[in-house]
Amino acid sequence: MLREILLVEDDDVIRENYAELLSDEGFKVKACSNREEAMAYFTQGLPDIAILDISLEEEREGGFQLCMYLRQISPVLPILFLTSHGSEVDKISGFRLGADDYLTKDISIEYLIVRVEALLRRYATIKSQKSTSTTTRVDDSKPRKSYIDSDRLLVYWNTQAVELTLTQFWIVQALLAEPHQVKTYRQLMEAAKIYVEPNTISAHIKTIRNRFKVIDENFNCIKTERGAGYRWLDV
Repeated sequence: MLREILLVEDDDVIRENYAELLSDEGFKVKACSNREEAMAYFTQGLPDIAILDISLEEEREGGFQLCMYLRQISPVLPILFLTSHGSEVDKISGFRLGADDYLTKDISIEYLIVRVEALLRRYATIKSQKSTSTTTRVDDSKPRKSYIDSDRLLVYWNTQAVELTLTQFWIVQALLAEPHQVKTYRQLMEAAKIYVEPNTISAHIKTIRNRFKVIDENFNCIKTERGAGYRWLDV
């Protein structure tokens, strides 16, 4: 069965080129030019991965709005921004909204395919790990408990599932695996299988903290080690 890509790009030439190139690589491609068209598509179901531009026709941040909507529907669907907006602010905004990857349009189609395949492999782990359940528990003796369900790739806090993207899950898993030990920016990138600027990891950490605080406003278990990285503390 062909894996389906939703491609949302408002430039006709660019959209047609990418759709053709991705189809040649063996993907089923649904190409949309604006947010409304993509939203109508979502009523029929979800793709295996979404590739979004940021500016969509008259909407300067239409892609960001689509990303937020998709994250409300599915916390694990791979979302990749492919855009001409290469500023650090835009990249951080994309990751804070839940994107798993962020690429600019000057990259080669070969590199794009590599990143798409990597995201799809990670997404497949969610669907395939059904037969066994491996749970890592941390700090069971304290009222505020955090544990990881490695089967469903979920993090729990106070028995409630924390709403995290797949990238954010891998970051938390790395921190929880060795509490009190500093995880460097590079180690967290490797754990999440992304290669970005340290500021992007910081943006992910900020979002992760906020997601925990939705459940517990006093959450403060992720400590920043300036210039080094982050550590998980049992508070």
